[in-house]
Amino acid sequence: MLRRLFSYMHQYKKYAFLAMFCIAAESVFELIVPLLMARLVDVGVQNADESYIYVKGVQMLICAVLALVLGAGSARFAALAGQGLGAELRKAEYEKLQAYSFANIDHFRVSSLVTRLTSDVTNIQNSVSTGMRPFCRGPVMLVSATAVAFSINGRLAVVFLVALPLLAGLLTIIIVKVRPLYSKMQTAVDAVNRIVQENLTAIRVVKAYVRGNYEADKFDKVNTNLKQQSQRAFSLSALNMPAMQFVMYGTILALLLFGGRLIRSGDMQVGELTGFLSYVLQILNSLMMISNVFLMMTRSLASASRIMEVIDEKIDLTDDEAKDISVRRGEIEFDHVWFKYRKEAKEYVLSDVSFHINAGETVGIIGQTGSAKTTLIQLIPRLYDVQKGAVKIDGVPVKYYPMRHLRDAIAVVLQKNTLFSGSLLDNLKWGREDASDEEVKEACRIACVDEFIGRLPNGYNTEMGQGGVNISGGQKQRICIARAILKRPKVLILDDSTSAVDTATEAKIRTALAQKLPEMTKIIIAQRISSVRHADQIILLDNGTISEIGTHETLLTHNKIYQEIYESQKEGAQL
Repeated sequence: MLRRLFSYMHQYKKYAFLAMFCIAAESVFELIVPLLMARLVDVGVQNADESYIYVKGVQMLICAVLALVLGAGSARFAALAGQGLGAELRKAEYEKLQAYSFANIDHFRVSSLVTRLTSDVTNIQNSVSTGMRPFCRGPVMLVSATAVAFSINGRLAVVFLVALPLLAGLLTIIIVKVRPLYSKMQTAVDAVNRIVQENLTAIRVVKAYVRGNYEADKFDKVNTNLKQQSQRAFSLSALNMPAMQFVMYGTILALLLFGGRLIRSGDMQVGELTGFLSYVLQILNSLMMISNVFLMMTRSLASASRIMEVIDEKIDLTDDEAKDISVRRGEIEFDHVWFKYRKEAKEYVLSDVSFHINAGETVGIIGQTGSAKTTLIQLIPRLYDVQKGAVKIDGVPVKYYPMRHLRDAIAVVLQKNTLFSGSLLDNLKWGREDASDEEVKEACRIACVDEFIGRLPNGYNTEMGQGGVNISGGQKQRICIARAILKRPKVLILDDSTSAVDTATEAKIRTALAQKLPEMTKIIIAQRISSVRHADQIILLDNGTISEIGTHETLLTHNKIYQEIYESQKEGAQL
């Protein structure tokens, strides 16, 4: 896992190696200082050699300055490596998300994906930035200081043989207990993000229904759960420090006891004991650093596994069978298509659907709510793959088209209209960045956007705000239609995208599409019969199957379902 994780460091590896070099060099200089101090006491102080004391003092100062410079360098390089790794991981996750199909996205909650892109990556980059120093310094200091301590006095250093196994045992127990708690804590973060996202997205509904207190209670539950999970994880990991300190101070007391006896017996000098204690402190501090590294790694591994779940998600829609072809005309055929969202589902959403649309035709799709109208059109740009049968464009199954070319040739205006932060012009050109001003104006005329642009504060440069909150639903729908037209696609699909537009404006849009874009295949999904009655043919869906295909007149003459829809809407209009 860690090997795969650090493979994303790419060009930032050099900073990681520089940081490790600085840390190792800094450790060496710090290890030299106690040796110099021991010589200063045992030779310079004991013999009252002032010049010797000055020489050793200057040497200690030089070592300290070099260690300071190297420490600053290691901190900078470690930060660059950590932040670089975080940036590369976020980039890898985000790029993988762009390749996800709708089915892949359905495997994760949106809030969980946000957490995996932010909080989980932050855990890892912070572990690298702050953990690289103890990770490199700890083993170097441990091995070097232990070797020097044994060289000073082997009998006294045997105390470590008791302390080290005790420290290792305590650390192992803490890590085993805390690791699953970190995973639960990140899952709790997902839940908090989900509630916040839902509340902010639907804030107008919340306020309209005066459900602020209810939403606050929902948030309080998940927030309390996060607090409790965090407390359990951090309270257990916090035991690491007192456990280490208990062993450390016990070791120092034992060393003072045995060292004092050795000095009394003449087997050890005071300077040696002073230097020995300095190395003991370095050894124990290095053990504490190593234990903290293990705890950081434990949390990072929990986050890393969540990140790798996103990166390792198998993409179910690929270009493996694609050929070097593109859509030319926009002729569409459904050949005995069967579809369900999940393979394990018992029932099909679409069952044995077959029809043919000639290039340039206008086709209406109508049916009662839940009749799978939106599902049907999502198969055309291959947002999902069929289980049986084939969806063909220009006589070629859609799986043989490169998805980029296929979707570029099809423009879909979905039921839920989406505008992005930026100006109106930015949103329009989101469909085609290189569109000229005249092409933008022409698309706006067809979609009747030009009717209200003059009333906007800054015309085409008016900021839309997040999601287009400063314009009406009907205006938002017309902008989305203009954006789709600006792509100049071979196939234009309007998925109930004029539901918030008045009938007169809808008729203008329909007429303009027929007159100015005669070669474009147009598929219109609608709830109102008036939206599709002028179509070349109307596909009537009923519970995932085709009830009948025909013109408005033929369906109205002998199709009972169509007659019922027509009569109900006629009565509603009269009321």
